[in-house]
Amino acid sequence: MYFSKKLTVGVLAGMVISSGSLLHASGSANDNANENGVENSSKNGKNDVPENVIVMVGDGMGMGQMEIASMLEYGKEGELFIESLEHTGMTSTYSADNNVTDSAAAGTAIATGTKTNNGSIGVDEDGNEVDSILDQYQDDGKKVGVISNNTVTDATPASFTASVADRGSEEDIAEQQYEEKYDVLLGGGGEFFGADEEESEDRLVDDFQESGYEYATTEEELEEAGTPDKLLGLFNDSYMNYKTDKDDVDSEEPSLQAMTESGLDVLSQDDDGFFMMVEGARIDHAAHAADATGVWQEMIEFDQTVEQVVTWAEDRDDTLVVVLSDHETLGMSATETMDVDGLKDIEVSPEYMAQQLETREDSDQYTDESIQQVFSEYANIDITDEELEAFRANIEDDEGEVYPEYQVGWEIGSIIADHYGVGALDTEIRAESDTGGHTGEMVPLFATGAGSENFTGYMDNTDIKGLIEEASAEQTGSGKENGRGHGNN
Repeated sequence: MYFSKKLTVGVLAGMVISSGSLLHASGSANDNANENGVENSSKNGKNDVPENVIVMVGDGMGMGQMEIASMLEYGKEGELFIESLEHTGMTSTYSADNNVTDSAAAGTAIATGTKTNNGSIGVDEDGNEVDSILDQYQDDGKKVGVISNNTVTDATPASFTASVADRGSEEDIAEQQYEEKYDVLLGGGGEFFGADEEESEDRLVDDFQESGYEYATTEEELEEAGTPDKLLGLFNDSYMNYKTDKDDVDSEEPSLQAMTESGLDVLSQDDDGFFMMVEGARIDHAAHAADATGVWQEMIEFDQTVEQVVTWAEDRDDTLVVVLSDHETLGMSATETMDVDGLKDIEVSPEYMAQQLETREDSDQYTDESIQQVFSEYANIDITDEELEAFRANIEDDEGEVYPEYQVGWEIGSIIADHYGVGALDTEIRAESDTGGHTGEMVPLFATGAGSENFTGYMDNTDIKGLIEEASAEQTGSGKENGRGHGNN
């Protein structure tokens, strides 16, 4: 990460657990089998160990989110693609200082194998920097990248690429991502790179371009970028739009699938292998609002991206794909009373609905008429006077100031969820939660491809990094030197 690189070669189950060239300490290039009797492979033969690792994170994805998406998309007898992957497990998610994690602590646990406090990224609970699995792959001369439809500087991508005490330090995270010269960065967050400024000495995006990065800001520009050596794509100043809203806001953003395809094209150019993290981030955002329609749409896009990646990898024998969640959000469930057809008729997110509300002339409070109109037009709900009063109370602080639009969207979503019978934590619990309504539930994990057989059963989120290292432990040979001088160890 940004501070000193402290890649430490440790021993796990009698094997050196760091990846790539450092791993040849566990055996010579001529070894034909490991201690478990599993045949090792050569570069020219059948490969049972991964040279490429793709970690796919469905942020906030619990079993409830999966079932809601499956039911709305395929009906009660359908299933998501990720459910077809051959190796499955469940992970616990607590953080160092809380039984319920936030995305920063959870991302750090997955990426580094280390528990940390909520809000911290790439450091342990005492604030000491810890390297991620992505760092280890880069140190071995392999290409690396992160993709998210949140900001690329938010908790999950940042956990693989930065070290900060506070997840809110997104400008510092962007600076670290520039200093470390990661090969692919695709997502939102342009404001943290100075992309929203026309001219400035502090425009970090200019520094990326001067360092040789191809830069894209729209789906069309991403397509035109082709397969450069390094690729930066910032498609929104903030997080990228919900799938439900893209048509209504005339979005020119690429889909998660399009970003992932570009990432694969760039990273797979190097025969030495690569590490890529792909995040379906807005599953979590929709879940915070109890937005079952949004969860459905975001989950299906994520699931289709998983299928895209697995299809890319299935004709190869050198790629491990791990699909998992960092935590569950809002205790969502597909209840018996859930109105599937009614939810499918909703076409925009609660956050978009919040943006359509009109304020009074003398304050920032919303008019009764606009609140009623928004619920009627976008959610097919005629809210009662009692619901209107409760809604007002939930979107204002003690001084009568209205919360930001995304939090107003949370309350709109909760009313919609209640009307359509969606299982979710109520407003009071979410309001009292430091994480905005995360839960401590175990979350699912799926794996396929080279080295995936050990990703089964119950595990902690800190086990993921070690399992990837163990799967990669029989690789031999050294990677070529990368742009930061690492690799020819």
